[in-house]
Amino acid sequence: MGYLLVLLFIILLVIGVPIAFVIGIVALLGMMTIPDIPEVIIPMKMVNGLDSFVLLAVPLFILAANLMNSGKISEKMIDLALAIVGPLKGGLAQANVLVSMIFAGVSGAAQADTAGTGKVLIPSMLKNGYDRETAVGVTAASSTIGVVIPPSIPMIIFAGVANASVGTLFLGGIIPGILIGLGMMIFIYFLSVKKGYPTFKRVHLKEIGKKFLDTFPALLTIIIIIGGIMTGLFTATESAAIASVYTLLISMFYYKTLKIRDLPKIIFDTLSLSALSLFALATASALGELLSYYQLATLAQTFFTENISMKWVFLLLIIGFFLIIGTFMDAIPAMILFVPIILPASEAFGIDPVHLGLIVIITLAVGLATPPYGLCLLIASKIGGLSIERSFTAVIPYLLIIVAVLLLIAFVPGLVFIIPDMMAGGAE
Repeated sequence: MGYLLVLLFIILLVIGVPIAFVIGIVALLGMMTIPDIPEVIIPMKMVNGLDSFVLLAVPLFILAANLMNSGKISEKMIDLALAIVGPLKGGLAQANVLVSMIFAGVSGAAQADTAGTGKVLIPSMLKNGYDRETAVGVTAASSTIGVVIPPSIPMIIFAGVANASVGTLFLGGIIPGILIGLGMMIFIYFLSVKKGYPTFKRVHLKEIGKKFLDTFPALLTIIIIIGGIMTGLFTATESAAIASVYTLLISMFYYKTLKIRDLPKIIFDTLSLSALSLFALATASALGELLSYYQLATLAQTFFTENISMKWVFLLLIIGFFLIIGTFMDAIPAMILFVPIILPASEAFGIDPVHLGLIVIITLAVGLATPPYGLCLLIASKIGGLSIERSFTAVIPYLLIIVAVLLLIAFVPGLVFIIPDMMAGGAE
């Protein structure tokens, strides 16, 4: 019966059924084949799967990002980034990456970054002589940094699934996120030399200082979120709530770029995007119960321990598996379904849950820019008026950079723990 359910899962995906419904249908039909388990267990597990305080952080971080986009704060971040890296070769594309790194420290949602910065930067890049492939490729790829640099919604979900420390995951994502961003900027430099993309006039240090002071209230959100969590003043969910309120206040009363009449649309957009992720999570929780009945975690651990003796082989298998899964499934249901299955085997190989979490999250981030699911790629291609096929071709070099950093941290785990160890040492 298990093989039939897997076949059904694949068929439903191929014919275009949304992934949340695919998971729910397979979970329901699977439970119906088990005589000792009533079908009512499906809605019960779906409700229980969402009955978590930490999950409130998902809509709240999305709300903070939407408030920042609607309040034109993301545009101020773009101005600051352009003042800093504009004089470099391909300055506008360089600013695209830098602003994604900054925006990542506020929102935790890659899609919000693509939509917010893409609407400004893609038309601007086209106007300044960049081809559509570069404009779309840079925007889609750099947005994926949003789930690597903290705060990160997938990190919060992984921490709940694997019983890992949210704070350590947040700190562990800083260096990989910076490495990905720097790798993209180096590639853009050489691409810009080859294609003759323009640079911007050098901005005086005084002008950069003025732009920084203008943007500082928004940048303070990063300090509030990360600092509050690391000092224990509030949890990840509470930090998301505080970030949302703080962003609302500075948008309405400091920058005065957000009006009360804008709030209904912002809330609707937030609920729509949150519902998409959370419903998939709910159905994934139900399917997880079915997987538990078939004892897939135990079977997976037995398979790995009996057939694989080297940790590096296990890590490569995990990376390959999640690269495939990420092409047609969102990170949240993917982690809910499969992390509990691989976690026992990971522990048997002595892999730290935080290290595993960064590997899984960065691998799934690649899926945000790969078809057919890739939401960042879909959003950027729509804004840039470019076909999915050409958009994917354009994004491939940047995805190779992400994979290179992924392999680096997979086999040099010390990179993940540099900042967490520094913070722990400072706290002693």
